[in-house]
Amino acid sequence: MGILQTAERSSHLDPSENVMYQRHLIAYKEAAKIVSGTVLEVGSGEGYGIMELAPITEKYIAVDKYDTHISDELKGENDITFIQTEVPPLKGIDDDSVDFVVTFQVIEHIQNDELFLKEIKRVLKPGGKLIMTTPNIKMSLTRNPWHIREYNPEQMGNIVKSAFENFELKGIFGNEKVMDYYQKNKESVAKITRWDIFNMQYWMPRWLLQIPYDILNRFNRHSLQDNNGEIVNTIEYTDYKIEESNNECLDHFVVATK
Repeated sequence: MGILQTAERSSHLDPSENVMYQRHLIAYKEAAKIVSGTVLEVGSGEGYGIMELAPITEKYIAVDKYDTHISDELKGENDITFIQTEVPPLKGIDDDSVDFVVTFQVIEHIQNDELFLKEIKRVLKPGGKLIMTTPNIKMSLTRNPWHIREYNPEQMGNIVKSAFENFELKGIFGNEKVMDYYQKNKESVAKITRWDIFNMQYWMPRWLLQIPYDILNRFNRHSLQDNNGEIVNTIEYTDYKIEESNNECLDHFVVATK
């Protein structure tokens, strides 16, 4: 049976997903500046993070609920291990065994977020670092039923603090072109959600909303590409920047040290 590919798994092969893909890519580019040694990625998704980071590490461990495609060429040139499992816990990963953990756009899907962070701390070596991103709820345009929860900056700081004493909370921001797209997306989403006169998206069970959300999200994204192709197709990861966190960041960007 094939895996349902939801709108949550952004692909660099679909032009309509370019804006989100580049937003994810900036996190990997930033991580590439500091990672070394043994790196664990929790939530390897489509695998483009492996392509970015594995070549600069001694050992790369990728974990995901679903299978992640890793090319034979990449595996042949790098020490890569893939573990297919749900988290937490981090099964098969020893205490104090990895230098860096990267986990991008994952914690919002985790029911027990405190245990998730404590498991990451467990597998990190002393002095090891967690690099993590997750959406800022203040900039979300609608409820995403694939997410258990989202965080504002204060909430993000509090949940990280439950496992790590030493951390930096920053944010991923977009330039004028990115925010132009964000505004057009906001207007397009408003046209769809205006029919939700009873605000059902906020009280219906998540599982009932997931497939309709995916259908409408894909329709909206393709419509934005059709009508604003010049913006959608030309946004690059360099159109994003990482700065001190505030309510207007698109994503939280956390670096925590064990």
